[in-house]
Amino acid sequence: MKLSGSYQINLEKQKVWEALNDPNILKQAIPGCEEFKKDSETKFIAKATNKIGPFNASFTGEIELKDLDPPNSYKIAGSGNSPVGFASGEAKVRLEDSENGTKLIYEVDANVGGKIAQVGSRLIDMTAKKMADIFFGKFSELISPKENLESESIPTNINSDSANNKINKKLIYIVGGVMVLAILYFVI
Repeated sequence: MKLSGSYQINLEKQKVWEALNDPNILKQAIPGCEEFKKDSETKFIAKATNKIGPFNASFTGEIELKDLDPPNSYKIAGSGNSPVGFASGEAKVRLEDSENGTKLIYEVDANVGGKIAQVGSRLIDMTAKKMADIFFGKFSELISPKENLESESIPTNINSDSANNKINKKLIYIVGGVMVLAILYFVI
């Protein structure tokens, strides 16, 4: 599954970079995140619970930041397991200066398996898209100056038909379960 999108954040690039590396902010932004601990400067442990189709999945996973180019970009690689399956993924996150602050651009490549994969790729794609949008939307909300809160989402799903895009315009991978988060997969 491949996803990409961008967000306009009304804050300077260095501040956005710092927030992307702040465990407290990430924990608040990850959908269903129950735990998010910094293991080292580039590794995190996360736990999140999210509903995916008929499953209420609790994922525990590891997240690692790679290819760091502060304050411009990094990769977030992660993997996680749950009684209903597993997920792994990688997200490339880039920050670019823009007129009104910073443009955050992400590309996620994720894989799922086990019982959870049996719900079908469309449902998983929609859920991942929704979670990514929730993550980046909440992240933008948390760090944007309150008086200028105008985070704009421009998500796109690379492997999706137009009907799927109309059904749901949201995501990031089950960051607490697996990120990438991408992220974040979750968490990633």
